Amino acid sequence: MVSAPIFASRTQLRFPPPAAAGDATPARPPAVADQPEVRRNRGREMWYLCVFYHRLLDYRRPEVESLAELFGGPGAGDAVEWRLLENHHADSPFHLVRLPGDERLAAQIANRSLLVKGIYELWGHGATYDELEKAIREYPEERKLPYLAPESSFKIIVDSFGKVISFEEQNEIIKGFTYIPFEGRVNLKKPDHKFFVLETDDYGSQNGLPPVAQKTVFFGREVGAADRHLLPTYQLKSRKYIGPTAMDCEMAFLMANQGLARPGKLVYDPFVGTGSILVAAAHFGAMTMGADIDIRVVRDGHGPDCNIWSNFEQYKLPEPLCVLRADNSLPPWRPGLKEIFDAIICDPPYGVRAGGRKSGGRKLLKGIIPPYTVPDEKRESHIPSTAPYSLAECVHDLLHLAARMLVIGGRLVFFYPVLREDDVADVAKFPEHPCFKLVASCEQILSVRYSRVLLTMVKVEPYTEEIEKMGEERHQEFRENHQKWMEGNLHSAVFSPAEQDGKPKFDKDSKPKYRGKYV
Repeated sequence: MVSAPIFASRTQLRFPPPAAAGDATPARPPAVADQPEVRRNRGREMWYLCVFYHRLLDYRRPEVESLAELFGGPGAGDAVEWRLLENHHADSPFHLVRLPGDERLAAQIANRSLLVKGIYELWGHGATYDELEKAIREYPEERKLPYLAPESSFKIIVDSFGKVISFEEQNEIIKGFTYIPFEGRVNLKKPDHKFFVLETDDYGSQNGLPPVAQKTVFFGREVGAADRHLLPTYQLKSRKYIGPTAMDCEMAFLMANQGLARPGKLVYDPFVGTGSILVAAAHFGAMTMGADIDIRVVRDGHGPDCNIWSNFEQYKLPEPLCVLRADNSLPPWRPGLKEIFDAIICDPPYGVRAGGRKSGGRKLLKGIIPPYTVPDEKRESHIPSTAPYSLAECVHDLLHLAARMLVIGGRLVFFYPVLREDDVADVAKFPEHPCFKLVASCEQILSVRYSRVLLTMVKVEPYTEEIEKMGEERHQEFRENHQKWMEGNLHSAVFSPAEQDGKPKFDKDSKPKYRGKYV
């Protein structure tokens, strides 16, 4: 999105003369917009304009719904309603949304979101500025007047998507809004109210953007905006301790939002690695715990000043309650312990860049050698032997762990790899468990052959022996249906040439690529 702000000066707008001293018309109470009942009633019936950043397209709506659940309480995420604007593609950054709450909920969502650029009270929109003026004039006066009062300050910003608006054009656009009776003063630094003019071009399918049939102009008051300073602060290139599979900071924060991380919640990552996901959860105030099978990663790192603890020190975040050397296939929890985590957020190894490992070693698992006990003098330096850990086993153990250790209503958020067939990720390939309900699946396309899907599941049933048996049955069925590529063949399927009738199946022109769709 091209952002070129320009601010109105007092000479650019015509203001009505002040009321005479003897005017019998009473002044509107300045605090009407701040009265809770007014905010509450206005929010319930209002459709907001939600403007997204044009990236990670599948993640945008689920993130808003998760944040509505976080700030609005149980059931608020399911109550979010969406509507697509006329002549706009589904991948357009402009969506209409109705939230189950007042403006405070909209502001909270926008301020915490990574993919929402802003949420606006839409005063009007049209294909031309004449249509926009008509729509603004028809917008209810009782909604406009509280933000036009003499004691308030404002500024107007011109923004665009798919085009560039010159400085001179922006000035002309702002001068055209003199029909709005602003009575307050202009404040360019800290205004009480920000008004946005958002313009899209009728670029069709050109420029690598989602096709739009005609030009659209929006005018609205900003309710909340994203804090994009978060990403430069936590970017991986400035982080002390990272590894080859360290999670990108933007994706880590999105996962933390999907997991509803907040103060008072306990978040666990069973594949912690260098701790990228826990850093994001800790930033939002959650308590964290992690585990990894590689003791060199969790204990040693790159030295005493460059390890997983260094990342938390760097950002002045609370350290994890503990980081364990533990195997996902053999969890360290005592038998009677359950329902202690509010969220499990992780990126399991699926064998493309790094394969999964479990304790035992090939000879031990095959029964060639008996189990051994590590002598006391070698315990500190001993590195246990490991064996390959298939994705089917890994996901099954993860679901079993989450079913047992998550509280009711807790969330399991994890990445799952998918081979793309006919440009579609097959939902039927996603694993299931009787304890969980799938609430979101967000695809991140990595190539024409392979993508990963962020699955968000909510625990809806308590863990029992009967549930455990049902989970085993579903796992066996899932494993039989997907054994062909789940048992280590994903790497070869991703990197081997795809051919059909002796010719490459995919080429660079096989499908449209929107900027931001492929990451």
